[in-house]
Amino acid sequence: MPGLPTIAVTTGEPAGIGPDLCARLAERSWPARLVIIGDIELLRERARRLGAGVRYAPYATRSQRTSTATEVAHFPLVTPAKPGEPDPANAKAVLATLDAAVAGCLSGQFAAMVTGPVQKSSINDAGIEFRGHTEFLAQRTGAPHVVMMLVGGPPKRALRVALATTHLPLAAVPGAITRESLAATLSVVAKDLSAKFDITRPRIVVCGLNPHAGEGGHLGREEIDVIEPVIAEARAAGLDVTGPLPADTVFVPSKLAVFDCVVAMYHDQGLPVLKHASFGHGVNVTLGLPIVRTSVDHGTALDIAADGASARAADPGSVFAAVELAARMAGDFHHA
Repeated sequence: MPGLPTIAVTTGEPAGIGPDLCARLAERSWPARLVIIGDIELLRERARRLGAGVRYAPYATRSQRTSTATEVAHFPLVTPAKPGEPDPANAKAVLATLDAAVAGCLSGQFAAMVTGPVQKSSINDAGIEFRGHTEFLAQRTGAPHVVMMLVGGPPKRALRVALATTHLPLAAVPGAITRESLAATLSVVAKDLSAKFDITRPRIVVCGLNPHAGEGGHLGREEIDVIEPVIAEARAAGLDVTGPLPADTVFVPSKLAVFDCVVAMYHDQGLPVLKHASFGHGVNVTLGLPIVRTSVDHGTALDIAADGASARAADPGSVFAAVELAARMAGDFHHA
């Protein structure tokens, strides 16, 4: 273990697939020391249900570690979790695991954090306002501007799609794309692709908001009034930015081959393409944080978690990719 990064892995929604995925992580060796943050008895119960031959032990400091079992920082649930049935009573325990991972990353105890999927509705049903990991982590770390980016495919040919807006109703998207916010997004993407992905001069392409990128103003003026001026300013500042291009043109393979990242204007403009190309093996990355955070590209899969046979057959590819990418990013980020 000496020399390997220590990575925190949160279990996510206790009734979802997250605890099962942790068992699959524990079955393999990794180029990192994994510390799972969650309820150790829940993890043991799910491992038994899967028939996984893994052992969990309480998390200890590096100097105290003597066991080869997968380490767990124990955060007990308020009420036992039933697969497939989220209970708002456990919402605070779920958020406590995130807080512990963030605190550990900020203090240097962890080199990165990987998050299991959470059930937003259950947290909100507990009376806690929660829009998603991205917004939560920004608030907890004091990050002024964060960007959600999905990554899919092998490292040397990875498809990266960053979002100018995240979880908004479609009707709210145009008003949310301002010159200030888009400029900040391009700056964060360029900076973190360099610092955390070791890309010296990132090549970024920006999608238009409207069909045909507005077609000269006939299909909307957002490109003329907002997107084009921001791209011009980014270029003047030395960034390698192209666009705005129509989204149906940007995602043509020959176009993608010459760019390191696509900046899409809204969630469902960019992510369907990436998920079609690599669903189940993609990774969600939060850019703009002072820490490294990756996550799976899927939700809590309550229906799969509820059925033991389905849970045993569930594909852990995305969480495997998230851990592998977190280890690589941690190395690039902390040595930059």
